[in-house]
Amino acid sequence: MSADEISEKDTRHIARLARLSISDEEVEIFTRQLAAILDHARDIAGLEISSLEPTRHAVVLTNVLRPDRVRPSLNREEVLAAAPRAEANLFVVPKILGEG
Repeated sequence: MSADEISEKDTRHIARLARLSISDEEVEIFTRQLAAILDHARDIAGLEISSLEPTRHAVVLTNVLRPDRVRPSLNREEVLAAAPRAEANLFVVPKILGEG
């Protein structure tokens, strides 16, 4: 379907499939917006890109992760002592999913 072929009936159908309730004014607005989107997609589809190399990122990324370095950490006993509740060297947190 080309952009000039999209109708308000099509827009209403798409809204129903998406389970959206839209007003008559919105149908007119969305029909124009969908037509513009389809026109743009048609423009993009018409571009000659066979000579372009595929890219993963728009900007070349190198060494985006810092190197791992061993360094002093927090004292386990002090951290657990500051917790609202701890048991067997672990934090105890409230259950959030289901019973059990």
